[in-house]
Amino acid sequence: MQKMCFPCCFGRSCLLPNQGYLSEAGASIIDRKLELNIVPNTKVVALASDTFNYTKFDRAKAKSVKFATERFPDTLGKKMKQGLPPKVGSFQVFVNGYKDADAWIRRFQEEPLPPKMKEHFQRLFERLVCLDYIIRNTDRGNDNWLIKYDKTQDDPEKAIFVAAIDNGLAFPFKHPDEWRAYPYYWAWLPNASEPFSDETRDLLLHKLKDLELVQDMIDELCRLFKCDKSFDKDLQHRQVAVMRGQILNLCQALEEKKTPLQLVQMPLLRIESEGKGKGKSPFIQKFQDKYPLFSSC
Repeated sequence: MQKMCFPCCFGRSCLLPNQGYLSEAGASIIDRKLELNIVPNTKVVALASDTFNYTKFDRAKAKSVKFATERFPDTLGKKMKQGLPPKVGSFQVFVNGYKDADAWIRRFQEEPLPPKMKEHFQRLFERLVCLDYIIRNTDRGNDNWLIKYDKTQDDPEKAIFVAAIDNGLAFPFKHPDEWRAYPYYWAWLPNASEPFSDETRDLLLHKLKDLELVQDMIDELCRLFKCDKSFDKDLQHRQVAVMRGQILNLCQALEEKKTPLQLVQMPLLRIESEGKGKGKSPFIQKFQDKYPLFSSC
């Protein structure tokens, strides 16, 4: 009853719970494989620190072990492991000199970019669109991707950069189909009404149509997701089915030179594995037949 009356208090039903750290690292894998170069390098690590949240028991145990090993270094000190237990999470390279995209976009409206800068920014924006669409990012507002702009540089590639951070709510096992649609907020920007450029098509289309490359990317994601103690193979297959459907739509949009806005308006689908059989396709295409109540939030 509580979940029905207050759905926003219970997370996103299309995502696996407590796997944001894997989603962050997964986005970095996609970025690297497709050579987008917009996601700061992100890995899954195990770290311990006094500043982390630990139970009183863990802190008391660590204190007792430290006392025992210091008191008896030749006996207990060689057998007992000191320190607080490590916590597993994602670790991302910090980027300097960037600001929220929302702030820069407002400024660009008042002070338009020079033509070459504008063109280069559009290419970077398209890379963000492709990344978010493939991983089906359910939390992309204009305040959680970053822009860096140095007016003193004449070379666009040295003057303006985009960083796609905050990718922890991606890789759903189904398309949103209950209360909220979790739209991509960049779809309402003027940049989203520009057709995909030839540069973006040349960068991505041949990669996304390469079945071996896509499978290699999926295999690496699967190895990552298996790190979680609650890993579920069936749910992981459903995550892959959603991603394959997104890739198919993106390929079509790039081939037909659609705009990012037209891309997000395409019918949602999943590409599910049917296994291998004589005269049988290994995949089956299924369209989304249920949609969320609210489409703008």
